[in-house]
Amino acid sequence: MHDKDESPSLLKRAGTEKLREVFLKYASIQKNGEHYMTSEDFVRKFLGLFSESAFNDESVRLLANIADTSKDGLISFSEFQAFEGLLCTPDALYRTAFQLFDRKGNGTVSYADFADVVQKTELHSKIPFSLDGPFIKRYFGDKKQRLINYAEFTQLLHDFHEEHAMEAFRSKDPAGTGFISPLDFQDIIVNVKRHLLTPGVKDNLVSVTEGHKVSFPYFIAFTSLLNNMELIKQVYLHATEGSRTDMITKDQILYAAQTMSQITPLEIDILFHLAGAVHQAGRIDYSDLSNIAPEHYTKHITHRLAEIKAVESPADRSAFIQILESSYRFTLGSFAGAVGATVVYPIDLVKTRMQNQRAGSYIGEVAYRNSWDCFKKVVRHEGFMGLYRGLLPQLMGVAPEKAIKLTVNDLVRDKLTDKKGNIPTWAEVLAGGCAGASQVVFTNPLEIVKIRLQVAGEIASGSKIRAWSVVRELGLFGLYKGARACLLRDVPFSAIYFPTYAHTKAMMADKDGYNHPLTLLAAGAIAGVPAASLVTPADVIKTRLQVVARSGQTTYNGVWDATKKIMAEEGPRAFWKGTAARVFRSSPQFGVTLVTYELLQRLFYVDFGGTQPKGSEAHKITTPLEQAAASVTTENLDHIGGYRAAVPLLAGVESKFGLYLPRFGRGVAAATPSTATGS
Repeated sequence: MHDKDESPSLLKRAGTEKLREVFLKYASIQKNGEHYMTSEDFVRKFLGLFSESAFNDESVRLLANIADTSKDGLISFSEFQAFEGLLCTPDALYRTAFQLFDRKGNGTVSYADFADVVQKTELHSKIPFSLDGPFIKRYFGDKKQRLINYAEFTQLLHDFHEEHAMEAFRSKDPAGTGFISPLDFQDIIVNVKRHLLTPGVKDNLVSVTEGHKVSFPYFIAFTSLLNNMELIKQVYLHATEGSRTDMITKDQILYAAQTMSQITPLEIDILFHLAGAVHQAGRIDYSDLSNIAPEHYTKHITHRLAEIKAVESPADRSAFIQILESSYRFTLGSFAGAVGATVVYPIDLVKTRMQNQRAGSYIGEVAYRNSWDCFKKVVRHEGFMGLYRGLLPQLMGVAPEKAIKLTVNDLVRDKLTDKKGNIPTWAEVLAGGCAGASQVVFTNPLEIVKIRLQVAGEIASGSKIRAWSVVRELGLFGLYKGARACLLRDVPFSAIYFPTYAHTKAMMADKDGYNHPLTLLAAGAIAGVPAASLVTPADVIKTRLQVVARSGQTTYNGVWDATKKIMAEEGPRAFWKGTAARVFRSSPQFGVTLVTYELLQRLFYVDFGGTQPKGSEAHKITTPLEQAAASVTTENLDHIGGYRAAVPLLAGVESKFGLYLPRFGRGVAAATPSTATGS
């Protein structure tokens, strides 16, 4: 499935036979020749939730009832398949919540249904909600006999928590002064708005009040701010024209928010108080907003082939762990580099042949009119495999070359990135330059061997030139011929490429900062255009220095000598020979390499306590069900089709609607189900 923050509507339905095979694996009851799942089969064994030995059986039955539409305590295959289909709908989160409350399975929610579920939640046990008040009567009627359909239920669920918060405020202010204490404020927010809190906000609920009593307007503005954080993020992006790293002031965000009446100046004041309490800064950036707003539940719908946590926290990053991290990146970078090089190798061969073609120095030397003509003649005279002449030494070189380049760039970026994850442009350029310089020591010998083999096909001789014979002919120092030109090419290339890639990738990310693999490919290819084209003169000089001059051709003695002779004999246009071929080779090669590198890090995820590629995924696990989602969705291969989203969606019912069910024992509310009718 797609490794992205995607809507559950994009999930593909599972095949009936495969789904039946999974169902029969977990169904423990057989009646009249039919197989059925019990509540525990479905929730604990199949979904992997409530795995504790002292689990709350009432909560397990409530969750199982979501799929058990017949409400007979057993889940048939048809019900199992129907719920899988529901999980693939665009509004699966609300529909899942609706079926939790639809206790009779008749497509409506009665007052008794609603009260029954609410009274079993942890929130109600801590701050009871008046189920006989005016709010309930507005929805269910004075006699509480009106039935609520699905569309009306979605609004009821949305309004319920706002009303619960206001009722909690009134209960803490019995005298009607319009104020509550900071500790009462903390108690209400932690319980009623628990699903909207991140650790940073939760830890600063008292300090943000500065010890003063909390007024009702401040309380409402605070809860409204938590509800509107996604909108606040859009205001920030509007103010920064899409940048996620710009630091902006309160005045800037106020100006950007003035067209949105639902965001008040008081909410903006609270936003900056919160950001200041967490990070002690007068300006905010997008990371501050992400620290205040919890992650969206669908970000946990992820398929990973492996997931390893190397350290418990960033503080545990030892030198050994950092070495392991670099080794991990080097390994993935090697594979990514080999994939990228193989894809574009024929273009690289054409580029080399074109750059080595010299005008005016040897009669009859011009063999190719242009890159396309070169491509056709290679295929005609040397066969299709002639396009891959010299691929093996290229792979031997390019795999560690790209690995070194990617690893060093990531390493230097990590060292120059601040605690909020931001890095200045000069540091990005420096990291890229260091990456370019590091590769030359290792790759120059392999580059010169590759070039000698690539141009060997132009010489009509009976003997076949092999890589080892080239190495023996050149010797140790000969393998580093043209190293200065390599540095002249690779340092500026990487210094241009990596910052351009990072910024292009950020611009192409979605509103949540996530990059789809296609945007990674596009960003890598786009960044390759200026990087490859601007350093072509250095690449031409390097090629001339590393190729053996044949009889009658000009010879060169160093970078400056080659520059002067090429200019004198062939003019300035010679320095741009093969530019198109170089761009068409480097651009897609780096695009394929970078997308492969980043996807490998997503698929084979290892948390070393350092930074992860921006635009991948950075989950904030805040609820027990979400913690289960993080493990179940990566390990249980039986979660197919819509069931890939089952655990994350149930976590969403908790984290989005605050419907936390007791996990242990039988719970206070669960022990007295007779009160569910509210009578």
